[in-house]
Amino acid sequence: MNEQPDERIVPFRWVNGKTPAEDGSEPTEFEASHSNDVQLLDAYSRAVIAVVTAVGPAVVSIHVGTPQGARRQRVGAGSGVVITPDGYILTNSHVVHSAAALTVVFPDGTETQARVVGEDPATDLAVIRCERSDLKYATLGDSADVRVGQLVIAVGNPLGFQSTVSTGVVSALGRALRSQDGRLIENIVQHTAPLNPGNSGGPLLDSKGRVIGVNTAIIAIAQGIGFAIPANTAKWALPQLLTHGHVRRGRLGIAGHDRPLDRRLARAHDLEAESAVEVLSLEKGGPAERAGVREGDLIVALNEQPVRGIDDLQRFLTEWPLRRRISLVLLRGAERIELRLMPAETKS
Repeated sequence: MNEQPDERIVPFRWVNGKTPAEDGSEPTEFEASHSNDVQLLDAYSRAVIAVVTAVGPAVVSIHVGTPQGARRQRVGAGSGVVITPDGYILTNSHVVHSAAALTVVFPDGTETQARVVGEDPATDLAVIRCERSDLKYATLGDSADVRVGQLVIAVGNPLGFQSTVSTGVVSALGRALRSQDGRLIENIVQHTAPLNPGNSGGPLLDSKGRVIGVNTAIIAIAQGIGFAIPANTAKWALPQLLTHGHVRRGRLGIAGHDRPLDRRLARAHDLEAESAVEVLSLEKGGPAERAGVREGDLIVALNEQPVRGIDDLQRFLTEWPLRRRISLVLLRGAERIELRLMPAETKS
């Protein structure tokens, strides 16, 4: 019994220029599958090319130097992405920390000196500025929309090779890494776009050319694992970095991560949020430990404002006036507990 051909199949073109339709035959399953694969690869390539063409001019190489007599010696390098036309550049804190001299190299080979505007080691983010105008710049996207499996594109300067492009997919969300000052950086985007030394500070882009992360680290012994600070964390930190030169925030003295709430537990305590912050560890003698918080507690509210995750916690502590007590509501098992504490001040 002959099956009717699927009208959705795109004919495969033969080497001699004829299609199966032209010589009277029907495409085989292999030919149709191959044709579809080629079209998918072409679409993939076009997407990557479009992103690189649009955003590539905004990705720079950052050379770090130290004074040496009348000359400056380059001792390190990283990447960055221009985020305003007047020369503000987003990068990693560890790329520019304690740098005595910074040189920005643009894709066209031109160089200019730059200075650090602000940095936050706790999120490994920094902003530098060079005195140029009318620059090509990239747009920060919404990292909350990122999904596991989606295409990502990394642009940077690995091992000194400028404007290098690599692609991959988001392989996991919600990871945590320790920054160089020992604090946990939350909600890291894990991806498979190959990274090497020098990629740090470069953008992780989605298929529309929006910056969804700032590449920050690789695991040297691993294969195909890269990490990026999410764009929403950068959006949160940028106003403080531009205004104060650092992130001026309160702290509770905890390390935690986002965790979904059991629906029955949420209903039992009349909670609006579907997630909370689980306390992973406590700073010895810190505000939370002194107030009675324990490892494993779920923080669900601060001053009656729902806490759905780390971002909510950080925003609250950033906006809350220092030296004022707060009410912290947490779940310990099935029990709801309210504590009072005064956050300590953190300065990066």
